[in-house]
Amino acid sequence: MPHSLVSLRPNGGKAVDGWADPLMGSSSLSVRGSLPKVISLPSPLTSLPTCEFPAIFNLGDSNSDTGGLSAAFGQAPYPHGITHFHHPAGRFCDGRLLIDFIAEDLGLPYLSAYLDSMASNFSHGANFATAGSTIRPQNTSMTQSGVSPISLDVQYVQYSDFHQRSPVLRKQGGVFEKLLPLEDSFSRALYTFDIGQNDLTAGYKLNVTTDQVKAYVPDVLHQFSNVVKGIYTQGGRSFWVHNTGPVGCLPFSLDRFLITAAQVNKYGCATPFNKVAQFFNRRLKDVVYQLRKDLPLAAITYVDVYSLKYSLFTQAKKLGFKDPLRACCGHGGKYNFNSKRRCGSKIIENGKEIVIANACKDPSVKVIWDGIHFTEAANRWMFKQLVNGSFSDPPIPLKMACHRTTDSLYYY
Repeated sequence: MPHSLVSLRPNGGKAVDGWADPLMGSSSLSVRGSLPKVISLPSPLTSLPTCEFPAIFNLGDSNSDTGGLSAAFGQAPYPHGITHFHHPAGRFCDGRLLIDFIAEDLGLPYLSAYLDSMASNFSHGANFATAGSTIRPQNTSMTQSGVSPISLDVQYVQYSDFHQRSPVLRKQGGVFEKLLPLEDSFSRALYTFDIGQNDLTAGYKLNVTTDQVKAYVPDVLHQFSNVVKGIYTQGGRSFWVHNTGPVGCLPFSLDRFLITAAQVNKYGCATPFNKVAQFFNRRLKDVVYQLRKDLPLAAITYVDVYSLKYSLFTQAKKLGFKDPLRACCGHGGKYNFNSKRRCGSKIIENGKEIVIANACKDPSVKVIWDGIHFTEAANRWMFKQLVNGSFSDPPIPLKMACHRTTDSLYYY
């Protein structure tokens, strides 16, 4: 599958009407309170073949974890998974995540977690993400901070080991041949990233100021850049990078961190935390632009999920959702969130286990599942908006993400 060079501007001229300016800040669409028009792709791109990705390799945190943390530290309890899988499925969600919808759209099976030894199949990729993961190591234990010890550098080591050992084991035939990817799948695969949110909240948990968090963002993104370069060195060429979401709108943040009334906007979100997320995203976009310079054969797509997530809070009613700041699965309080009694928490009463943090009656109308993560319904809505490239830089569809554009706005 070639990584084609293509100009996204017909005749090398004007920008296509209705496209979002790629140089605008990540929150620009959300602040205006409206979603962009559906883009009409220029003919040079529509004439190209779809990429036919044979595999997906994902690195990230709970936004894309399909069972990594559950395999390492115990299964996410019921009622996680009730909507689609009808049982706990390693996801901190009632159903599918964005990465699941990505796999479906590409005609690939859901990704098995690299850490999961039970019924895993890696023939079409692997998921190295774990809930609570950060980009840079936190040097704390899971019990101390709630942050996963499996930071991005560890995920990269796991990927490298998987990449090196897979062809050796596959040559042995039998079950290895069926469960491991073809050797050329690594160069033809889509590499997806959804990580960074926990690097911000890790600071807030330590009572670090927003300015102090912003001060270490460059180091965080330097480490992110090194991982992308490492995968490129091993043959990876197609990268799909999600920015981070509006942390200040999450019930977890609103309930746990000290926030004054003046810091809360008309939608109920904590503005200081969202501003830091926007700062992170601007710097992430800068890093993506630099990577495009440094990696001449790479096709790197930056995806603005911040705007989509923020729209779910600011336009919830219009989009068919209710009470966006209140979690579906939780236990009491203004946001139905209690950090000590999270979704699925149980108590022993008269010798029997009783779930006291259960799910709401209809998760399909809720934005937030458990105070931190989005519902399947919210994930599905976001995926439908981003799959055609409307929220991507460059603005190309998911299935075209192997094609590197020559447009100077994107690859300068």
